[in-house]
Amino acid sequence: MTETTKTGNKNWRPATSLVHGGTMRSPFGETSETIYLTQGFTYAGAEAAEARFNGDDPGYVYSRYANPTVTMFEDRIKGLEGAEAARGTASGMAAVNLALMASVKAGDHVIASKALFGSCRYICETLLPRFGVESTLVDGTDIDQWKAAVRPNTRAMFLESPTNPTLEVIDIAAVADIAKEAGARLIVDNVFATPLYQSPLELGADVVIYSATKHIDGQGRCLGGVVLSDEEWITDEVMPFIKHTGPHMSPFSAWVLLKGLETLPLRVARQTETAGQVADFLADQAKVSRLIYPGRADHPQADVVARQMRAGSTMVAFEIDGGKEAAFRFTNALEIIKISNNLGDAKSLITHPATTTHQSIGEEARAELDISDGILRLSIGLEDPLDLLEDIEKALGAI
Repeated sequence: MTETTKTGNKNWRPATSLVHGGTMRSPFGETSETIYLTQGFTYAGAEAAEARFNGDDPGYVYSRYANPTVTMFEDRIKGLEGAEAARGTASGMAAVNLALMASVKAGDHVIASKALFGSCRYICETLLPRFGVESTLVDGTDIDQWKAAVRPNTRAMFLESPTNPTLEVIDIAAVADIAKEAGARLIVDNVFATPLYQSPLELGADVVIYSATKHIDGQGRCLGGVVLSDEEWITDEVMPFIKHTGPHMSPFSAWVLLKGLETLPLRVARQTETAGQVADFLADQAKVSRLIYPGRADHPQADVVARQMRAGSTMVAFEIDGGKEAAFRFTNALEIIKISNNLGDAKSLITHPATTTHQSIGEEARAELDISDGILRLSIGLEDPLDLLEDIEKALGAI
């Protein structure tokens, strides 16, 4: 069994591509993708090994570099994203770190949106400066701040949109124009939008990253991440980093994520439909002082949403009157919706960012980002919408 056949068609629509794209079948003709659970590979002879290592033979050499199951995942998602190349990583944060570290060197400068996940801010504010890379954080929705922060040594710009947890939507095309003029690489974390609802590369971004742990798996089973960009940068900058530092995705995780991609459109569509219903319900509740949902006309960046997103989100952010005490009473009273720091799952999950995901950035930074003690981030799952609304209504009564 030495040969495989590969399937893929660039003209397929997303739902078809996510079932069949990038599949490699062995001569056994298996229907479900094979898990190549191996550390290394053998060669027909010493000459074949030499050819593999010097690049004359494009086959596999070691699963820390590349693996057939991981390749299938990479090929499938790059087809959906419209990217030339993709590389899977062990987690979403591995993807963030990889994308940034492969873009800069000592003496360079990075501009990032202030509205980032806590660990992403740690990389920008603490880790990169240890290696001689300066960073500037800006209000991502203020395009003039991006322009003003540019320096001659700016080499990367980084943002997430919609943002975590307040669901701000940043004008990717406008930031991309600034990055190109500055000679910088724009990196976009597209987790909250999913590849189905937003295409950063089409908007001018250079790199797209995902925590595949979220919607792509979407069932709470494994960790994973992916970096997508042009072939040259992936080959020249990303692959050496992967080879020598070891953040590559495991074959088993890749297989689980391949199965997740098959049902991604069905799950995300259902979650988004329910999220819209939940957002409309929360907007009318007296105990909810603020509701943020990209699918509503009252979203602060509704005009940007209309230009660059194809639908709303599976996420809803809202603020409970009464601060932390009221927010804790509400979340503790929920029965169906579970308390967790994860998102994009088949189960509806709620998070209190000030004490969990954004606890590490400090009170001052949270205040600057409008992450109050009453803010909650709700990730909508696949439950019946009426059951979720009843659960929320009952929990509001506990405040």
